[in-house]
Amino acid sequence: MNLDLQNVRKMKEIIVFTILVLVVVLNYQKVFGVVSGLFHVIMPFILGAGIAFILNAPMRCIERMIPEGRRTKKWRRPLSLCAALLFVVVVLGIVIFVVFPEVGRTIGAVSEKIPAFFETVQTWAEGLFAAYPNLSEEIASLEFDWNAIINEVITFLKTGAGNVLNSTVSAVSSIISAFTTVGIAIIFSFYILLQKETLARQAKKLLRAYLPKYTDRILQIAALTEKTFSNFLTGQCLEAVILGSMFFVTLTVFRLPYALLIGVLIAFTALIPVFGAFLGCMVGIFLMLMVNPMDALWFTIIFFVLQQLEGNLIYPHVVGGSVNLPSIWVLAAVTIGGSLMGVLGMLLFIPLCSVGYALLKENVNKRLEKQKSAAQTVQTAQRVPKER
Repeated sequence: MNLDLQNVRKMKEIIVFTILVLVVVLNYQKVFGVVSGLFHVIMPFILGAGIAFILNAPMRCIERMIPEGRRTKKWRRPLSLCAALLFVVVVLGIVIFVVFPEVGRTIGAVSEKIPAFFETVQTWAEGLFAAYPNLSEEIASLEFDWNAIINEVITFLKTGAGNVLNSTVSAVSSIISAFTTVGIAIIFSFYILLQKETLARQAKKLLRAYLPKYTDRILQIAALTEKTFSNFLTGQCLEAVILGSMFFVTLTVFRLPYALLIGVLIAFTALIPVFGAFLGCMVGIFLMLMVNPMDALWFTIIFFVLQQLEGNLIYPHVVGGSVNLPSIWVLAAVTIGGSLMGVLGMLLFIPLCSVGYALLKENVNKRLEKQKSAAQTVQTAQRVPKER
């Protein structure tokens, strides 16, 4: 083996990497604690970057509407940011002042119907016991150790006061920490949006200084990721609005109750890919069961009809084309993301898988082209002696 400087350097790198891996494996608990602490520290900045990414879409559209010029150069970006924030506040205000009163009226109406619902259940239970008299005898034959139950209740009440106090203090500290994190994240997002060109230029300089060989590839992947996430976010929001409007109009036409509430609820839950609308469906079925079981049946039929229209016609054109990901991988991404990170994972893993799918497809095509060209070269080399 030739021990020149390049080989010695590679050997040093392998030895250092092996030592680092052994240290991490042997002290994985401490390493996990350090990583968790660092993640907790940088969490506001990660959240701020996410907020900036979401606000960047409407801000960019508004900024394009403002004509460029010497007079508008200074206040063009701040004005577009304020307009984007105003747009978000207006949307939230519509939800609060339109939907919340409807929710209050719905809760009031449902609470009024609960006694009648329990009377119906009681009547059904009495009929069941009358039809099966042995059932009541078996229930009466059940024995309970009431002394043990009372002792458990007393023990719970003795220890419950301290637990409630500790839970209250923990909840208050968690709320304060959450508000602090959100506040820092919002301020950080404003800085990102106001200076995004400067930050992008600085990031490119760092890459060209420390990773000159991989700079172009990293920038290409970053551009693909930004485009995929932007298209997915825009398409998902548009699809949710379309689906919620379809439910509101259809329920209004068929004169079913809670049309506005269910339409808005399905629009919000539809932001969760694949499974989101079914959550709104279950809530809608529960609300309509309190009014009329036949309304719940009709709503279920309408839901599946509209869901088929949305899944086969709207979603592939609005969202599916934006991420260029086959349906089977969309389902896999939603399942894996939901099991790892909940709702946030469902939203993140579809564009992430789309980026990975695009990169893998590009790499596979390049390898196939190389193999094809190599095979053509071999065939040409074999053909030349025969011609001679």
